[in-house]
Amino acid sequence: MMHHEGDSDRMNIAIDGPAGAGKSTVARKVAEQLGYVYIDTGAMYRAVTLCAQRAGISADEPVKLAELARSLKIDLEPGEHGQSVYVNGDNVTALIRSREVTLQVSHVAANETVREVLGVMQRHLAARKGVVMDGRDIGSHVLPNAELKIFLTASVKERALRRHREMADNQTITLEQLESEIAERDRLDEQREISPLICASDAVVMDSTGMTIDEVIDAIVKLSRTKLAEAK
Repeated sequence: MMHHEGDSDRMNIAIDGPAGAGKSTVARKVAEQLGYVYIDTGAMYRAVTLCAQRAGISADEPVKLAELARSLKIDLEPGEHGQSVYVNGDNVTALIRSREVTLQVSHVAANETVREVLGVMQRHLAARKGVVMDGRDIGSHVLPNAELKIFLTASVKERALRRHREMADNQTITLEQLESEIAERDRLDEQREISPLICASDAVVMDSTGMTIDEVIDAIVKLSRTKLAEAK
């Protein structure tokens, strides 16, 4: 069988898990270490959420939301300081991290057409292999054939603490408030009908509660190298 250059030494890695588990930091650094492309699916859902807010469309207007999603061209551009997100040519990187977007994104992500439209984009981006993708349903739904699947989790308390540290410059929100918001996002993500947050049967579960981010990254990089060695 003819082998295309690159097939055997590149794979796709799916990193799923609840809000605040550190998926995007971990995914970005794993991609850096392996020379892969990092695809932040959460940023894509946030971009749709931001555009919906700008257009005055609420999460309970599925038809309008679907139309909106289809009209958007979302680009993820890698850069030195992480990734820039563009919607229809407009840089929205900073805007999609707002608290308004954070509180709404699970609701928008529950829309079937939004998930369908973004899922097609995501599969297209992963077709060439050598991709690290993080989200809620990558291993179970978006890339069910990913060669390595990680389910990254941590206690609600730990996730709230991490989030709180990240927001050091903006301490208007209490740890308790963050904890209840994270628990609420878990509930929404786990209970939605369309592609809920789920641990794929072939995923490696990693509880990072007692681990540093670097330990998590090292463990995933090691797993990926083992997988590649086995595949050869």
